[in-house]
Amino acid sequence: MPPLAATRQSEGPLAWFGSAAGQGLLAVEAAAMARVLAGIPALPWCWLGVPGAVPPDAPGGRGVLLRRDGEHFDDFRFTGALRCSLPLPLANESFGAVLLQHTVDDGFDIDELLGECERILAPGGTLWLATLNAWSPYRARWGRTGLHARVTGSWQASLRRAGFALDSVNLQWLGPRWRMDRGDVGVGMNDWLRAGIALSVNKRVHALTPLAPKHSFRLQGAAHSRVSWRFEELRSEQLRRQAAIIRK
Repeated sequence: MPPLAATRQSEGPLAWFGSAAGQGLLAVEAAAMARVLAGIPALPWCWLGVPGAVPPDAPGGRGVLLRRDGEHFDDFRFTGALRCSLPLPLANESFGAVLLQHTVDDGFDIDELLGECERILAPGGTLWLATLNAWSPYRARWGRTGLHARVTGSWQASLRRAGFALDSVNLQWLGPRWRMDRGDVGVGMNDWLRAGIALSVNKRVHALTPLAPKHSFRLQGAAHSRVSWRFEELRSEQLRRQAAIIRK
């Protein structure tokens, strides 16, 4: 895949990621994305990032690199390997991983984009989504820029509407808490104030043969009483025979 072409400087909210504060968060996420791609060695992957972000450097040329268009920050338009908007001109179930790096942090309706990610992911593939942490003190650094941070419950609801199974969602906090030069990744109680959140979720694998529903049989009324009485009678007779054998 040819290198991602440079784009003009964004003038919208996503331009914050080109600042020193934004770069401090993006630098930590690069290692997290590399770990995701290491788990899909045989399948192509797709990265959708923001102006100022550096796409993953994975060998093999299997990555489709798309970046939000800095000239059209008022809708979902992408440049890079393709110049396109939604829906993405990519084949169904063709990618082992889709990486969304702050692509939707400017407050647009994300349901259509998440639906496209679910469509192009292969069964068992991974969606990795990096976004801003609404509870981090770092939010003071992006305040008044037009960026929007959503709570994790809102993201989970959007993922469910897109067709992802929430029982496979993993959550990490990553990046600095306040100082721009200190960032890490964690899942502990001391990490929930970090600047960013990374949610990863797998696309559910559907069975080739649908499971047949189990039928429940119930006997009611007098018929149920007669069957229960007969069952108890047979059980008592069996117990008496076992006791007689033991005495012998």
